[in-house]
Amino acid sequence: METGRIGRRIAYWRDRRGFTQVDFGRLMGQTRRWVQDLEGGQRQQDPRLSVLVRAAEVLRIPVGQLLMDSPVGPVSSPVPPPEAAAVIEVLYRPDGGVEELLPLTELRRRLAFCCEAFQACHYGALGRDLPLLLVMAQQSATRASTEASEAHVVLSRVLQLATSFLHKYGASTAVQAAVVADRALAAAERSGDAVAIGAASRRVAKSLTYQQQPRAAVDFAMGAARRLHGDLAAVGPLGLSTLGMLYLSAAISASAMERTTAGVRDAVEYVDQAAEAADQQGADLNADWTAFGPTNVSLHRIDVLARFEDGWSALEAAESMDDRAVQGLAHERRAGYLITKARAQLLTRKKEAAAESLVAASRLAPEEFKGRPNTVALVKDVVGATAVPSGELRALAARCGLPA
Repeated sequence: METGRIGRRIAYWRDRRGFTQVDFGRLMGQTRRWVQDLEGGQRQQDPRLSVLVRAAEVLRIPVGQLLMDSPVGPVSSPVPPPEAAAVIEVLYRPDGGVEELLPLTELRRRLAFCCEAFQACHYGALGRDLPLLLVMAQQSATRASTEASEAHVVLSRVLQLATSFLHKYGASTAVQAAVVADRALAAAERSGDAVAIGAASRRVAKSLTYQQQPRAAVDFAMGAARRLHGDLAAVGPLGLSTLGMLYLSAAISASAMERTTAGVRDAVEYVDQAAEAADQQGADLNADWTAFGPTNVSLHRIDVLARFEDGWSALEAAESMDDRAVQGLAHERRAGYLITKARAQLLTRKKEAAAESLVAASRLAPEEFKGRPNTVALVKDVVGATAVPSGELRALAARCGLPA
């Protein structure tokens, strides 16, 4: 076993996770000197397999990542939580045992309710109402005649919401989310509605990113933006919001690729294109439940920087945010902003601030911390990096099922 190369890999991932040698040593139950020797390849009896397994757990990477420089294969996916499983179940039951056919006006009303639940982070309620809405929207599109185009628009929008909902649960629902995104795009294409096609394309791009295909995701989002640009720009705020969100989707996907100078430049350029669309729109709106506007563009700029692990630039961008504008966004966006901020604060070793941001996010949207693997992993990192976690942070960790 090449202890020197393993030590350098541990140092690389420790630094990427924002841990000092003292932090990492505390999480490993060791001293800073032990970490220095380990990273320097000077511990001949270590790393033993048990040490590597523990280090990989602390660093949130597959253990193979410490043994080789090339990427390792995917790990098995966890079981979806009940609210997501209820949505997945009806995807393979076309009639869902429901014979009632609702008018489109009633379907739109129920869709609006579910979209509000999503933006309020009421995922438990959404998990109860969305399965029936999926069945009814599918039936409406199947039986529609004179209103076929609009019925397919509604079906596509319901499927888009289901995709976003399933994306919340990470790897456990990534495959099903991809299937639903494809169905949403097919329904949108049948409708011929440019806004529906653009919005569904954004979900397909995000699904590609979740399937570890960020390059394909960028190409898909930007291809849709170029193809639909004229039609979307012509329909005002609704189209501009859709176009801007396609650019932001491309930026987030680009930030999932390996960090290079060209990669960072491309991602920032996509955010800038979204900012141009927001300027044309003129204000923060919530057209088609996108929350698109100058403020949401700024939040994505911070997110992109944090995903590239440039914590200092992300926090610098956060300092320029208009607090009143952020307060005007829905809970889902505001909680996401606080979680991104916590990630940037941890990267810059502002551990107490990171803890405060997480606690604030959990007060705002407690369900963002339930069954959300990435968020729970961040809570675990912040707890591990904090010498004496506050009572609120320990309570949050306990709600996430973590020891604290």
